[in-house]
Amino acid sequence: MRLADYLDKGVSLGGDAPCLTMNGATLTYAEVQYSSRRIAAALRASGIGRGDRVAVLSGNDPSALTCVFGISRIGAVWCPVNPRNEADENRQLLDLFGCRCLLFQQQFAPLVAAIRDALPELTTLVCLDGTVDGALTFAEWIAAAPEGPLEEVVPGGDEVCMLAGTGGTTGKPKGVRLTGTNMATSTASALMSYPFGDRPRYLALAPLTHSAGVLTFPILSLGGEVVIMPAPDLGAFLRLIERHRITHAFLPPTVIYGLLDHPALDTTNLESLRCLWYGAAPMSPTRLEEALHRIGPVLGQLFGQTEAPNMISTLAPADHFRADGSIATERLTSAGRPTPLTQVAVMNEAGELLARGERGEVVVRGPLVMAGYHNDPDATAAVSRFGWHHTGDIGYLDEDNYLYIVDRAKDMIITGGFNVYSAEVEQALTAHPAVQDSAVLGLPDEKWGERVTAVIQLRTGQAVTSAELTEFVRRRLGSVKAPKQLEIWPDLPRSKIGKVLKPEIRKALTNPR
Repeated sequence: MRLADYLDKGVSLGGDAPCLTMNGATLTYAEVQYSSRRIAAALRASGIGRGDRVAVLSGNDPSALTCVFGISRIGAVWCPVNPRNEADENRQLLDLFGCRCLLFQQQFAPLVAAIRDALPELTTLVCLDGTVDGALTFAEWIAAAPEGPLEEVVPGGDEVCMLAGTGGTTGKPKGVRLTGTNMATSTASALMSYPFGDRPRYLALAPLTHSAGVLTFPILSLGGEVVIMPAPDLGAFLRLIERHRITHAFLPPTVIYGLLDHPALDTTNLESLRCLWYGAAPMSPTRLEEALHRIGPVLGQLFGQTEAPNMISTLAPADHFRADGSIATERLTSAGRPTPLTQVAVMNEAGELLARGERGEVVVRGPLVMAGYHNDPDATAAVSRFGWHHTGDIGYLDEDNYLYIVDRAKDMIITGGFNVYSAEVEQALTAHPAVQDSAVLGLPDEKWGERVTAVIQLRTGQAVTSAELTEFVRRRLGSVKAPKQLEIWPDLPRSKIGKVLKPEIRKALTNPR
């Protein structure tokens, strides 16, 4: 399927049904389909065709999502651009992708001005919602396109439909080549793994350039409504759940923590929720158990990465509970079971697959896995060793086939000859009632080789000492895994999607001002 086919499937279930809603205004399926065809015609009139790359630089907005379907209709490639990236990172990505067209919101005109002269292949710029020097207005661009039926392109499933940037937090950003087959596998896996129903209603608070955007495809294929939030606001999020009888939403763990601390949570009617997805970073099992009590039995985990979008493994809402209805606390640190269309195994450095319970790198293969990194055969070969995609995560599969991620390979700490997994220490720290979030890493140490180092963010209004937290971990994990250095910061540096940036923490700790 093309990306546009998810929209068209929804149209086939009723063109008058609500499709995209924001700020109280709703577009029907028929209206979104018509607009996407006009966008496709305008792209073609601009000289954009099959395989050409089109970048979309926008916050959460119905017009930006509609552009994705227009890009798909002519067989072009959607390149989502994260507006929170630094200008140079976006310049690198658009240059790497060879983008010929950029569709952007007026609020990002300064960013566009900063990078456009360094992108000679970029020949068409269109402002979606205003007037910007050197760019066409959306109305001008659409008016120049011919009316009448559009001859659409139906590419093969192995053609690239999306180029996604990996982000530059670990070095030069890479472009992930995602095909129609990859996206269909992700969509089918979601539909197989979580509770849906007729016409679900999905509330999009997280950026549509990431997992939250990919999750719109199963919703649209069922003729559901996507309610879009232009800016993150937890109070508005709770009000919209009630107003629109929301059935599905996606939040990173850090945002769920904020939701649990929000004064309106316990007075909000959440009965309509069927699945509140969480993912993109590990979640504290203590806070997850709290969420299951206070939000309801609707939490659903997804585990994936840009190279294998969203659906490597899933922990459906029902999997959070035992057969007798009690919370399965032993599974709350699990990433769930591998999805039906994806093979998951654990491998050692020699390329040997390990037995259940043994720890090694989590590897994946199947139609969910990307077609490689764009114009980077060396990086593609490195991540595809032994015929499997290497996730960079250390984990194991238990006897019931539940996957447990214990650390990123690069985050494992070797202290005094012992392996310490930072994620295990982080989970112990976030079990303390005063701790909101934590980051654990290894720093050079003359005695230990590396010392376990922790940086803590406390919950609002809480107070605790470093010594108390260190002792808290020691009692749970022993002295080897207890932090040798522990600092309490007002906040932790985070990426655009809420992941804690350990390289920035390491830099601050090793190069103090």
